Amino acid sequence: MTQSRLDLAFPDGHPGGEVLVIGARAADPLTSLDPARTRILQGHFPDHRALTERGWRVDPAVQGSFDLVLLFLPRAKAAARAAIADAAERLRPGAALWIDGQKTDGVDAILRELRTLAPVDEVHSKAHGKIFRVTMPSGDWLPAEWGAARTEIAPGFVTGPGVFSADGIDPGSALLVAHLPERMPTRVVDLGAGWGWLSAQVLARPGVEQMHLVEADHASLQLARRNLDDARLHFHWADARDFRLPDPVNGVVMNPPFHEGRQADPKLGAAFIATAARLLTGAGRLWMVANRHLPYETVLAQHFGQYHEIGGDNRFKVIEATGAGKGQADRRANPANTVRRRR
Repeated sequence: MTQSRLDLAFPDGHPGGEVLVIGARAADPLTSLDPARTRILQGHFPDHRALTERGWRVDPAVQGSFDLVLLFLPRAKAAARAAIADAAERLRPGAALWIDGQKTDGVDAILRELRTLAPVDEVHSKAHGKIFRVTMPSGDWLPAEWGAARTEIAPGFVTGPGVFSADGIDPGSALLVAHLPERMPTRVVDLGAGWGWLSAQVLARPGVEQMHLVEADHASLQLARRNLDDARLHFHWADARDFRLPDPVNGVVMNPPFHEGRQADPKLGAAFIATAARLLTGAGRLWMVANRHLPYETVLAQHFGQYHEIGGDNRFKVIEATGAGKGQADRRANPANTVRRRR
């Protein structure tokens, strides 16, 4: 979203009344809006934290109705439709829903669909995107399938629109599970736990006494709470890149993300590796899966004394690492720390 598009929509500043903004990201310019009369619905923890630090009122879940809703269109079509249906339920007939999105995220397709369903005007194009206004009709004007229905994709596991691997078990996670040991450590962290399938497979193995699920997406974490019922579980809505625990653990599992929006960003996975090393005891073990082309070995060498590939295929590699805090970076800081690295 660019400030120029928001200025085209609201040339006189705040449009009046109580405004709900859905999906604003950390750096989105919102200066046309009045923070005192604006709520932001954002369930992605890093964006939630950054917007809060900027002085906005931000929540991962919001109740009530509003005079106007501004929706930043998510990339996935199912998530976009569900967000529109959610926004519509918060507005009275005649109220305005403004939708902003990039062409690469499907804004043109959503605009075409909505033109067949409701009055649409104030269409502004700028910076490879559009912002437009939908005037709320009365009655049930949206197709029923646009709602955020949960889908059971495996026995006992449901997902929702827009969450990672919403349509089925991620093949990388399945490959990782196939290479985990029969007996797991006593204290395990799942970094980027999603809706909980990987954690469930870890819990099914003997040995686990305590398990921490760390997930930045609030909707995914809520699904994990629904999918898993185990007294050993601790749920953390947090950014895995700077997550900490008061006491170290002896096991970490993870299938780290490597995209920020549409852009590949291996630094995300690198930050997950650094967190895993910080959480683990020196004798603890990391098990991770990654796309084969991602160059994580250099990062592993920085933070772990040993790492090696224990499985994989032409798409993924499964890596086990140990000797946290005894990698190359740590040896430079303390030459006495020397542990053999296995590749």
